[in-house]
Amino acid sequence: MPTPSGHTDAIRASRVIGTKVYNPAGEEIGTVEDVMLEKTANDIMFAVISFGGFLGIGEKYHAIPWSLLDFDPNRGGYTVPYSTEQLKAAPAYSIDELTVDDGRAAREASFNYWRVDPYWQ
Repeated sequence: MPTPSGHTDAIRASRVIGTKVYNPAGEEIGTVEDVMLEKTANDIMFAVISFGGFLGIGEKYHAIPWSLLDFDPNRGGYTVPYSTEQLKAAPAYSIDELTVDDGRAAREASFNYWRVDPYWQ
C-alpha cells in the first residue's frame, strides 16, 4: 500500500529498522526498532517505534500501524501525523509484550487507538 505521499509499495526491512521517526512539527520522537510481520496473512502488522528511556532503560515501545508512517526524504526518516503527547498516551509495551498471543493484543489496541481500519477484517 502506498504511503500518504505516494512513496513506493516495497522496501527492505533492513532499510526501515533504525530509521528516525518525526512528528508533523519535525521533532524527532523515536526510532523504528522493528517491524512485526503477520506471516500467514502476508501482512505487516505494525512498526515498533521506541522513545523515552536512556540506553534501553525505561524504553517504551509503541505499535504503530505501518500505513501511518510516511517517509520524508528531506529528513531521511519517517513522519507520523501525531503529536508527541498523542504518542505518549498511546498503548506502550515491552518488546516481549508485543509478541504475546502472536501480537494480536498490541495490534488491535494500536489500530483501535489510532483509528485505523484493520487490514485483517
